[in-house]
Amino acid sequence: MKEDKNEIIERLKQVFPVGSTAYTSLVDVTKSGMTRWIKVIKIEDDRPYYYSYPINTLLDYKQETRNGSQCVKVGGCGMDMGFHLIYTLSSILHDDGYAIKQQWL
Repeated sequence: MKEDKNEIIERLKQVFPVGSTAYTSLVDVTKSGMTRWIKVIKIEDDRPYYYSYPINTLLDYKQETRNGSQCVKVGGCGMDMGFHLIYTLSSILHDDGYAIKQQWL
């Protein structure tokens, strides 16, 4: 399993190099507002590419599908959870939470 994660890290480093932008899209929120399902997207040549599946695997999260979309399930409230998700990803990939920019779609 460790090698699989290393492969995912290398792949995601190529997809999201330092200075790149990861787009997030909110798919669903619980009534309490404590849990959100977010898609992670990279746009290249005006086409969206979805990366929720490898990010779930990297973060040891359960694979989640919500409203027909592969998503990352993020718990908590009181802050921008899309930013939190990309900050966490950026910290793992580049040892710098701010290396990848985040923008909502």
